[in-house]
Amino acid sequence: MDFKKDFEELINTLIREGGSDLHLGVGRVPAIRVNGELIFLSKHPILTEEEVSNILSIVLEKKKFDLFMEKKEMDFSYEFKETVRLRGNAFFQKEVIGLAFRLIPKVRPLAELNLPSIIADLARKKQGFFLVVGPVGQGKSTTLSSMIELINGEQARNIITIEDPIEHVYIPNKSIINQREVGVDTEDFHIALKSVFREDVNVIMIGEMRNPETISTAVTAAETGHLVLSTLHTNNASQTIDRIIDSFPGQQQDQIRVQLASSLLGIFSQRLVPRITGGLIPAYELLLNNNAVANLIREKRTHEIDVVIETGSESGMVDLNHSLIELVRAGEISMENAYQYSLNPKGLERMV
Repeated sequence: MDFKKDFEELINTLIREGGSDLHLGVGRVPAIRVNGELIFLSKHPILTEEEVSNILSIVLEKKKFDLFMEKKEMDFSYEFKETVRLRGNAFFQKEVIGLAFRLIPKVRPLAELNLPSIIADLARKKQGFFLVVGPVGQGKSTTLSSMIELINGEQARNIITIEDPIEHVYIPNKSIINQREVGVDTEDFHIALKSVFREDVNVIMIGEMRNPETISTAVTAAETGHLVLSTLHTNNASQTIDRIIDSFPGQQQDQIRVQLASSLLGIFSQRLVPRITGGLIPAYELLLNNNAVANLIREKRTHEIDVVIETGSESGMVDLNHSLIELVRAGEISMENAYQYSLNPKGLERMV
């Protein structure tokens, strides 16, 4: 059996169907996710243990394959025919290998992403801390990559990305871009982030903030003249701030509050909602740091931030419910999906 040819056909199917993810597991047919729905490729034979193992050996070089067999799980990236990149995760379940692939969209201009124009203004800032948050698969990496590409196309900056694995590959334009992959180019996020202070960097993109050490160093970098972009798997702005602060021991929390209050540019939370006409469109919440927000952070009143966002439209802030209701009024999404994606359905109901 030609395992590589079969795997390539599965990727082609994913692309042809406009899918986002490909799932491969022993004892079942492959599945793809299209517009948020899982679809099983019933015409494909059930995958065998040999087939899944061989596919993994195609996407991983021997050193990484051996490391996976030792560690039992691994994140990686795979370039398909020099035109498409996929982010992959290999794992064991019931003592056999499972594989999940995420198709990495090409870097698109911010103007094409249906996002507020103020995101471009934030990308042009010289320093500060900006976070894109939301559950897995909601377009966080796409938004950050478009911000990086905007900087790359407009400014002479030294940009360093720290990722696990590298997703979008950038072609330097007006900027220098160095992309470092955890486990390949650096030992971990924190070590790589500490070293950027000696690398004359202007812009730092951190794929994900996973521990207090990384968060602390990122905030310090933002305070000391760098633009820092990163992600967190949180639902909204107030929860993000609480998650950051709560990740530190009690005796350090006052310090991180002060640092965050002074360095934060904003927090952008996004959801990809099914369009009535097909495909997905983002709904979002945007918090912009100002004196009122900074005071709430310092004074341990983050529970009041939601109200600031709801009433801060004149300064550019966006409440998720307002974003959803505007999409409903524009005929982009159904009211049913607006309720499903809202974090405050009762508040949304009052707006109808």
